[in-house]
Amino acid sequence: MRVAGWIMKLTEPFRRSIRNKLILTMIILAVVPIVTITALAAENSRRSMEAEVISTNLSNMKWTGVYLGDQFAQLNNLIYTVLISPHLSEYLANVEESSLSSQFAAQRNIIDTLTNLFYSAGNHVVGVELYLKEYNKLFTINASQSDIASTAGIPAPYKLLFEQNKDFTIAVGGNDNGKFQLIRSINRFENQEKLGGISLEIRWGVLDQTLNLLGRGNDHTVFIASSDGKVLYQPWGVTPSEAILDRVAGTGEAQGFFRGDQAYVFYNTIDPVGLKLVTVIPNSFINQSALATMNFGLIVGAITVVVAILLAVILAWRLATPIVSLARSIQGFGLMKEREVRLSNRVDEIGLLETKLYQMSYRIREHIRTEYVIGLEKKSAELKALQAQINPHFLQNTLQMIGSMLFKNSPAESYGVLRSLSDMFRYIIREPEDLAPLRAELNHLNNYMQIQQQRFAARLSYAIEVDEQATDSLIPKLSLQPIVENAFFHGLEQQSGPWVLEVKVTCEGEDTVITICDNGIGLQPDKLAELRGRLERRSGDLWTHGERIGLSNVASRIQMHFGGKYGIGLDSIQGQGTKVTVTIPLERDGANHA
Repeated sequence: MRVAGWIMKLTEPFRRSIRNKLILTMIILAVVPIVTITALAAENSRRSMEAEVISTNLSNMKWTGVYLGDQFAQLNNLIYTVLISPHLSEYLANVEESSLSSQFAAQRNIIDTLTNLFYSAGNHVVGVELYLKEYNKLFTINASQSDIASTAGIPAPYKLLFEQNKDFTIAVGGNDNGKFQLIRSINRFENQEKLGGISLEIRWGVLDQTLNLLGRGNDHTVFIASSDGKVLYQPWGVTPSEAILDRVAGTGEAQGFFRGDQAYVFYNTIDPVGLKLVTVIPNSFINQSALATMNFGLIVGAITVVVAILLAVILAWRLATPIVSLARSIQGFGLMKEREVRLSNRVDEIGLLETKLYQMSYRIREHIRTEYVIGLEKKSAELKALQAQINPHFLQNTLQMIGSMLFKNSPAESYGVLRSLSDMFRYIIREPEDLAPLRAELNHLNNYMQIQQQRFAARLSYAIEVDEQATDSLIPKLSLQPIVENAFFHGLEQQSGPWVLEVKVTCEGEDTVITICDNGIGLQPDKLAELRGRLERRSGDLWTHGERIGLSNVASRIQMHFGGKYGIGLDSIQGQGTKVTVTIPLERDGANHA
């Protein structure tokens, strides 16, 4: 009964008014054909779009897989340059029979070969390793070290080569998901016995330009997976579901596609490494063409409905007005029935005000954002300029010292100074970010102090003590070396007798504390108070003192990145020395706990 009552209420206006019946009839006659045609056109468009997307993506996946295979083959060829190196063959053949000096020379040749490979491979190769199982030797070359180490067992990345008797493998692990290791075994020629392995540590970004061939749709997902369906690298897109990964792992074909519940999944095997290249395209992308056709049909249909309503109103008015007037006249003879006043729900003016207010607020936000970006870019430009500085007097003195060492000292000592100076420039030039790990900043400081120790070997005593738990903390670049440089310029160079400089890094609660102490002439009380006042003012000014980066600059940069809690403290006793304390947030395992 309740349903019948609702039906009666809905049909009441049409049963009692011939004008409403005419309007409803004309609307139905106009809308039904438009809706039917629009639905059929949208379905045909969707099917055409589906066929085109499948064909295009299968072709793109094929050629992208070929290009990726070529890239992996080129990386593999880099490893072959070491495998065919006569230095490696000589070392493997004579390492136990030769003298210590011959072994050292052979190891030096291996290091030189790996170093040449590292610097010629390009920026995407960030490390080279060579492991020899029989001799338990691990040669490591990267931007921060060149080392030979003895191992107690087989390092983790090389175990698969021996346990599964593989000739090559790709390893992904550690804290940095942006890199992978391409590892190839070293086999004995006579019986293919595995002697060790050679590894290239490579940034996944080397593949980005090739992966861009697949296109970057708004909702597309592209990733590289292992043969068991584990995601190794995903440059963009949402995380794929476990169902998709399981189906990718279970595919026996080298190339193809399948339809999931919400997406189309295309895959291709990358030769010669056996990895899976996968592209996931949601159903909504394929339905876009159908939606566009449907929207066009809706617009045409809406216009048609409006025209039909207008015609219906005109016809109904002309045809039904006399009848309606007569009915109202007849109705007037009875009792007048009061009708409830119905308030309109239309809010056109308010909607207009809301639209204009939104537009105005949007423009204000855009203006503020533009001003903020301009200010930020200005600050960034000032920071870049500061990072590019290096004291010209220090550079001149270092070059003169190297010139003297070439005549007086051994080549190894001269090379050590040149290497330190080269690493300093590389740290400044090759790392554009303003923040750097404390480990890298300390390496830069040690290179600077190695040069200073060579210059002032008879007078300078330098000691450094580091808590390794603090080395992952981030610090603005060129923060420590300017402080030490100021210690030389303002304290030690004016002090007679031996010079002592100590650097200590400790973890205190949730902070990393770095202290730099010298036994220079110290600061006068009024000068110390002035410098402390500058350090306490949190103005964020970025400025230098003469040709050096000032302490206030370092403090401002630390506060700008980490807040007012962090910065620089200064203590000094005239005639006894100065201590500078740098406080930054402590980071453990790549997570900031400050």
